[in-house]
Amino acid sequence: MDVLAIVAVSIFLALTLLWLIKLIWFRPFNINHFYERSMFQLFRKDPEILTTIGVLERFGLNFHNDDLTDESDAYFQKLITMTGKNLEILRSYPREKQTPEQQLSTDILDWFLENQILEYEFMYHNYPINQLFGEQNELPNFMITLHRIGNKRDARNYIKRLSKFGVKFDQILDGLRIREGKGVIPPKFVIERVLNEMRNFLEGDAKENILFTAFRDKVGQLKISEVVKETLLQEAEREIQQTIIPTYRRLIDYFEHLEMIATTDDGVWKLPNGDAYYERQLQSHTSTKLKPEEVHNIGLREVDRIETEMREILNNVGLTGKSIVQHMKDLSQDPRFLYPNTDEGRNQALEDYRLIVTHIDQNLDEIFDLRPSAGVEVERMPSFREETAPGAYYMIPSLDGKRPGVFYVNLRDMSEVQKYGMRTLAYHEAIPGHHFQLALALKFKGPTFRKFIPFTAYVEGWALYAEKIAREFGFFDDPYSELGYLESELFRAVRLVVDTGIHQKRWTREQAIAYMDEHLGQPIESTITEVERYIVIPGQACAYKIGELKIVELRERAQSALGELFEIKTFHNVLLQTGGMPLEILENQVDDYITKTLNAGPETFGSM
Repeated sequence: MDVLAIVAVSIFLALTLLWLIKLIWFRPFNINHFYERSMFQLFRKDPEILTTIGVLERFGLNFHNDDLTDESDAYFQKLITMTGKNLEILRSYPREKQTPEQQLSTDILDWFLENQILEYEFMYHNYPINQLFGEQNELPNFMITLHRIGNKRDARNYIKRLSKFGVKFDQILDGLRIREGKGVIPPKFVIERVLNEMRNFLEGDAKENILFTAFRDKVGQLKISEVVKETLLQEAEREIQQTIIPTYRRLIDYFEHLEMIATTDDGVWKLPNGDAYYERQLQSHTSTKLKPEEVHNIGLREVDRIETEMREILNNVGLTGKSIVQHMKDLSQDPRFLYPNTDEGRNQALEDYRLIVTHIDQNLDEIFDLRPSAGVEVERMPSFREETAPGAYYMIPSLDGKRPGVFYVNLRDMSEVQKYGMRTLAYHEAIPGHHFQLALALKFKGPTFRKFIPFTAYVEGWALYAEKIAREFGFFDDPYSELGYLESELFRAVRLVVDTGIHQKRWTREQAIAYMDEHLGQPIESTITEVERYIVIPGQACAYKIGELKIVELRERAQSALGELFEIKTFHNVLLQTGGMPLEILENQVDDYITKTLNAGPETFGSM
């Protein structure tokens, strides 16, 4: 090799080394690389997220599948520092040198990072263990539904994760004690619910625990020797006996201590600087600058509007002489709209949900031309989650395509499942709701963070809008299903009133339950579950209606500005093609779509 070649290779290696150093430790030369690094920094330290999205498994990598995510206070302090540095680096890239797509990514990431920093001011104000979510139920659910067991190594990784429950729970306990020292203690009912849940989780011996039975069922399907299977089961049983059970007992002991000092005040106004905390949560979840009083008043107006429409339909079907809520309660108990509270009834409900999802999926060509490649399945919610969980939830598909999206239905009590409400729930959680939006986001060909960052008002606003669009295009084919839709919409409007009532107007839990019961015809158990949800996740429930109202407002703006140039498919492409974003940035996107369409005529925005 001549001298010039040696020099050229040396320069190339030096530049490559410099590029790597900048990429890993300092400011990357290319902003696209910075986008990826910022997400990689979060993901690489979160093995549970890596398992959930399944991205590394596509490349044969599963080093993360034997570990659990750090929950220590020291880890969160590092996250705070890292977030601040990343925001500073992001803002150092000259905006004028970025492409329009990069500018959009920068705006979204800037909003997210700044919001995280604002959230850190109140990092100890939440209740990480509560009746709705927390590692006491999320971690077992993660293990039995998301930890894949396709071979012996996966099974051993499962056992290793079981062995680390104690470390993770002790980190959480440390954080709970910090909160206690700052006067952040959950309301008494939360503690009672959590204690009941954890005690139920420990009923029976190790072989009866769901962490064992789920593992046993999956190991039983492996193509390995019976001797190896038995060894794996013995090791899992030992970890449950020696690690899991003592770990839960430690958490139970601490919550029994909290039970002695907790109060019955429910709103976060009771916390240090609680009013500011609630306003921050409300603005974070809605991605707006709305004040609690404004949200409360929007809710009151929406409740009045929706109830007027419901009254008209009730009159049209001959239901008069009673209040709206009493008519809805009567319908909720009408045998025509109920399934037997048996396994046969539950199976029939699941089958009917599947038929609803299949029907709308096959008849959306008039409204959508962007469709996710991943399928969606309908399954019953795991039984250990049913008691305190809402009526349904959706789980995104894996990136590797091996796991479809799943629409989980709560079938704890079939008296809570009315046939006239099933379409609305299916359209919200599956198609064209969460499954369309979230599964499409996973296929977005851009920065990774655009696939995964959750913007509650956008995500839930879309799902509520999906209910509306289904009604507008005739998928509710009888007045009772329309009443089911309006009851769902009323439910979201009532949330605006109740959430702000609890946390800003200092309503008691009982006042909030009474207001919901006055305006909704739901079983009282469902109403209680919902109110208790708002208490432990302040502001989140407001994002649904605020998000939907903004999407409808933007659609009306586009229709008014474009007239005959407006195409519903194109509008939906604008909303769905680039992943989630704050509402104020979404508004800019729609305005840009309007301007471009006026200048160039109708066009299809973005093929995925």
